[in-house]
Amino acid sequence: MGVVNQTRSGPRDLTVVAVPLYFGGMAAEYLWLHRQAARRGPTAGDYELHDTLTSLAMGVGSLVAPLVVPKLLRPFTPGRGRYGKTVVAVALGAAALTTAADIVADRAGDQGGREGPDAADSLQLIDGTDEGPPVSGRSRRRALARSARKVASVGGVVAVGLGAVAVTTTWASRMTPGRLWRRRLLPALGTGPLALALAIAGWDFIYYWNHRLMHETRYMWAIHVVHHSSEHYNLSTALRQPVADAFGTFLPYGILCLFGISPELITTARGVNLLYQFWIHTETIDRLGPTEAVLNTPSHHRVHHGSNLQYLDRNHGSILIVWDRLFGTFEPEVQPVVYGLTKNINSFNPGRVATHEYADMLRDVARSNSWGDRLSFVLRGPGWATRHRPEGVVANADADGRSDMRLSQPDGAESIRFAPTGHH
Repeated sequence: MGVVNQTRSGPRDLTVVAVPLYFGGMAAEYLWLHRQAARRGPTAGDYELHDTLTSLAMGVGSLVAPLVVPKLLRPFTPGRGRYGKTVVAVALGAAALTTAADIVADRAGDQGGREGPDAADSLQLIDGTDEGPPVSGRSRRRALARSARKVASVGGVVAVGLGAVAVTTTWASRMTPGRLWRRRLLPALGTGPLALALAIAGWDFIYYWNHRLMHETRYMWAIHVVHHSSEHYNLSTALRQPVADAFGTFLPYGILCLFGISPELITTARGVNLLYQFWIHTETIDRLGPTEAVLNTPSHHRVHHGSNLQYLDRNHGSILIVWDRLFGTFEPEVQPVVYGLTKNINSFNPGRVATHEYADMLRDVARSNSWGDRLSFVLRGPGWATRHRPEGVVANADADGRSDMRLSQPDGAESIRFAPTGHH
């Protein structure tokens, strides 16, 4: 998330320039941990080959995705792409068909009461005019209800999926830094140290709210969950970035352009922000004293990656931890941190890591019987989804029943184990 489009003459992406730093840092950390292993035994901070390779693969994907996905989605963007109107029309048509199927299923299904499918047949028993409802009639009603539910299941997924594409692509196309820069409210602040400092602080503030939103809204969590998927915590974890930022609706960093901060400075601020976050993904560094009152540190960020109940959805800051202290999401590191999701996916497959939450979310939408539930499974927190999923149905319902959803948490309590593109 937070990718800023650049022109060929724009500033270089610091996160790409720093690739040698990433590998050098990981090599130094690995050697240090290897030397300490005999004395302190295995820890969650150790490097594991398959886990590290997955993190590196996701890191490469996070660099490639912003270059490829927006181009693939451009033709389907309403108001801009040639297929934009088609996407909207099909989404609305699928929504109407789903609504009609819901009505048919509710009326034909065996719900009981005066509105139930066998209400008329039951009246025959009261009058003594028949021995009971014809079995064939009841079977036809139930068959009709099942067929209608199948239609609603497919239609609901199509409507939600295409509706999401329409909304997210439209939002992204209208909130680019260049577009907002042309509509700025204040004069350009230039490129001096003060303007750069304001850009970095402004990016950090917006980042906090975007990061928090990605923990409190499920369709955004589906993007961010990638970063929290590892059960290890070392510098390679910082590279385990999301690839689906294009399907989010983020508070645009281009808002800074309205106040005179140029798109070039916003790009630089993004790079500084992400580079800072690299070094805090480690267990090798303990506490850092008074600086922890203001800055985000390895200790604070270990909490963010914890699946412990008291650590869920805490410490969303990037460079500054003061935002968490101000807005009530700060939690100090007290108990040992257990990394990963509350229900881990137990897979090193990058494809599964990137898509498992989307698959769960669409399954929940397909099983829903009303628009209230369908939208809630997408827009509310992952904890809501866990509590309202039918009994016996588990997220990531594979043969082994694995799930990455946190159990019995409030709407804002998400399964936090991954960090999104642009979010650690």
